[in-house]
Amino acid sequence: MADRFDVAIVGARCAGSPLATMLARQGLSVCLLDRAHFPSETPSTHMIQPCGVQMLDRLGVLDGILAAGAAPLDRLTLVNDDVRIDATVDATAQHPALCIRRVTLDALLVDAAGAAGAEVRTGSRVTQLITDDGRVTGVQTSSGPVHAGLVVGADGRHSTVASCLGTREYHVTSPGKLYAWAYFEGVGNRNGHARLGRQGAVGFLSGPTDGDLYMAAVGIDMADQARFHADRDTHFAAAIRMWPELADLLAGARRVGPIRVVANWHGYFRQSAGPGWVLVGDAGHFKDPALGQGIADALRQTEKLATAIVDGLGNSNLDTSMQRWWRWRDRDAYEMYWYARNAGAPGVTSALITQTLRDIAADPDATRMFLQILNHDVRPSQLFTPARLARAAARVFRHEPGRIVATVKEIVSAGRQNARQGRQRRLRPPGMTDVAWQA
Repeated sequence: MADRFDVAIVGARCAGSPLATMLARQGLSVCLLDRAHFPSETPSTHMIQPCGVQMLDRLGVLDGILAAGAAPLDRLTLVNDDVRIDATVDATAQHPALCIRRVTLDALLVDAAGAAGAEVRTGSRVTQLITDDGRVTGVQTSSGPVHAGLVVGADGRHSTVASCLGTREYHVTSPGKLYAWAYFEGVGNRNGHARLGRQGAVGFLSGPTDGDLYMAAVGIDMADQARFHADRDTHFAAAIRMWPELADLLAGARRVGPIRVVANWHGYFRQSAGPGWVLVGDAGHFKDPALGQGIADALRQTEKLATAIVDGLGNSNLDTSMQRWWRWRDRDAYEMYWYARNAGAPGVTSALITQTLRDIAADPDATRMFLQILNHDVRPSQLFTPARLARAAARVFRHEPGRIVATVKEIVSAGRQNARQGRQRRLRPPGMTDVAWQA
C-alpha cells in the first residue's frame, strides 16, 4: 500500500471527500482517511442551499443523491411568532435546495472520491502528526504512517489534526441553544417545503428527507437543557406543539429511531493554516446551526481550497497559498457567523427584530434578499441596514410605546456589539502571516 501522497486528507465527510474528488481529478495523488466505516451517521442540519447543490452537481454526485431519495426543496416558510414569510425558489436558480441525511450523503461522497482516483482508507484512525523541523509531513494512523506534501484536517469540530497542532480559537461564542432532531415516517404531505422558524424561545428547522422520512429539529435554550434531557420524548413533543403548523403536519406520523441531540458545542474560528497543513469545514470554523449552513459552507470552502492547493503546488508556494485561502475563509464566513449566532440566541425575539422581519415580509424585494443571504449571494449587512433598523425602531416606538426603553437598550447594545466585532475583525488571527493578512 503506497504511503506517500501529494495530499493526505483526514476526515471523509462533506468537506474531505469532495476535496479528495477535486484534487484527484486534477491529477494529484490523494489519500483520504477516516476512522469511520460508511454509511455512518454524524450530527447535521441536513439542509443544503442551492449554492451547495450546484457544487454537488459539478462533483457529478447530484443524480445519485436524488436517486437515493434526497428531497428537493423549492418552497420555504419562515415564521417568527406572528410574522410569516412564504417564498419559492427563484425560477432562474439552477437547483433547488436539498434535505438529506448524512448517513446517505457522506457514503455517496466517499464513493465519488474513490471513483475519482483517491485512495480511500476508512476505518483508519489518525493518532498523531508526523513532523520534520516544524513542518507537518504526514500522519501516523492505526495502520501505519502516511506521508504527504500537505495534510488537510477535514475531521470536524473535534478535529484530531487541530488538537495535535494545538491550534488557537478566536471569535469564540457560547451556545445559545441545544439542538434536537428526529425522523418521522407516514407524513402525509412530503412536498418540497422547508420550514424555518421560531415560536417564543423555541427554534425550528424541518423538511422532508431521504428514506421517505421527514426531519424535524428544535432548538431549546441551553438554560433548559437539564429539564429537556430528563424526559426528551415529552419535551420534544411539547416543543413541536408550539408551532401548530408543524404539529399538524406530524399528526399521525410515527417517529423512527431516537431523538438525537447536540448540546456540547460552541462557535469558533480556528487558526487554519501552517507549514504543511490546513483545516477546512467544521475543523476550522463552526457557527450556530440555527440557519442550517454547515454542509453548503463545507462544499464552498473545499472548492476554493482545491484551487488554492493546485495553484500552491504548481507554484511551489503552497504555504502562502494556504494562508491566503484561510484569509478568504474568514472574510467569507465572518458576517454569517454573527448572523447565525443572533438567529440562535436564547430567549424570545425582541420587538425590534420582530418588526424588522415584519417589514421584510411585506417587501418582495427584501424577501428575495433574505433568501439570497441564506444562499451566500448577499451579506446580512446588505439587508439589515441601519436605515432599515431605524425605520423598524420608529414603528416600535409608535405602536408599542411600552417597549421604547427595551428597544433603545437593544439599539445601544447592538451598536456596542457591532463596534466590538469590527475591532475583532481588524485583529490578525493567531498564526496568519503578513502576506495573507494584507491580501
